[in-house]
Amino acid sequence: MIKLDRPVIVEGKYDIIKLSGIIDSLIIKTDGFGIFKDKEKQALLRRLASEKGIIVLTDSDSAGFLIRNFISSTVPKDKITNVYIPDIFGKEKRKTEQSREGKLGVEGISEQILLEAFTKAGVLAVESGRTEKRHITNIDLYEYGLTGRENSSEKRKLLLKKLALPERLSTSSLIKILNTFLTYEEFIETLKELGLCE
Repeated sequence: MIKLDRPVIVEGKYDIIKLSGIIDSLIIKTDGFGIFKDKEKQALLRRLASEKGIIVLTDSDSAGFLIRNFISSTVPKDKITNVYIPDIFGKEKRKTEQSREGKLGVEGISEQILLEAFTKAGVLAVESGRTEKRHITNIDLYEYGLTGRENSSEKRKLLLKKLALPERLSTSSLIKILNTFLTYEEFIETLKELGLCE
């Protein structure tokens, strides 16, 4: 498993499943062309990009390039690292027939080729000698009443609104995004500002 220091933007859930087995990073899906109208997700991508930059990995077909170009028009180009997969023709296992252009998408590419694509883009080097920071965990969310309690949903909504994050984030995505945007200490300060902890 390779740890990346930036979030990776992909097209769909099967791309997330594929990448989750080889990289340790926040992975966000565009829902294909859904990104074109999803203002919340566009704002999230801009925010992620402004914090650390983003990595964009889309399919090598025309739809993938349309999505990639749209993201480039939404996020400053100097905050984007593009990872490109090669044109490999074939059919993904879960599909009954090839895509319109006959090319494999991210989900159909081998792990080895994906790792080579990340390496060519220069994003697999992890800084050495860094001290590990205290991460925000599921236990922290539970301890501060953001999960598993009667009014957890309301508390989470307050936090999401304060941080200008989409309301429909899953708990696992929320934890990854919090760890991208905030240190543990900043997380506690934010909860104090909201009156969610002493």
